[in-house]
Amino acid sequence: MPEQFSSSNLKSWFRSVRLIFLAFALLVLIAFSIAKLNWTTNPISEVTFTTITGKKIPLKDLKGKPVIVTFWATDCPECLKEIPILIDLYKKYHTKGLEIIAIAMHYDPPNHVINLSEALKLPYHVALDLTRETATAFGNIELTPSTFLIGPDSLINVKRVGAFDPVEIKTRIEILLKG
Repeated sequence: MPEQFSSSNLKSWFRSVRLIFLAFALLVLIAFSIAKLNWTTNPISEVTFTTITGKKIPLKDLKGKPVIVTFWATDCPECLKEIPILIDLYKKYHTKGLEIIAIAMHYDPPNHVINLSEALKLPYHVALDLTRETATAFGNIELTPSTFLIGPDSLINVKRVGAFDPVEIKTRIEILLKG
């Protein structure tokens, strides 16, 4: 014979459901707190870029400035289309604090990177990532172009895999430079 729901049974059932709901909400809150902590912890700040001229640039030394880090390859058509946009951004915003570092993928022959950089007179830093250390630090980058806009606070403000929207990047840079 099925048990009848009495007032006390119903109250007990609601208390159990409420406790389960509160425990679930607490777990969700803890999970979001841990995710937020991991998100704001910035292991990329430990990256040091080595440019094609041999210059070492620790990312942490660029704190206080907006920085575009773009992963590219000399045989990537989208990457080559972005170069004039990056040059324009650099010319317009570098004197205001913007830095740009283009990271050539590990499989790109260094002589191709150097020749293209010289031929196009790239005004920004171009680095090699022969050991994949930088690509790994930025989340195991495999696809080009992959572009990051890092804020003056050293946190990633924008991440784009594939071509970035020049208007969005320009707007974000202007906001970061005012902030």
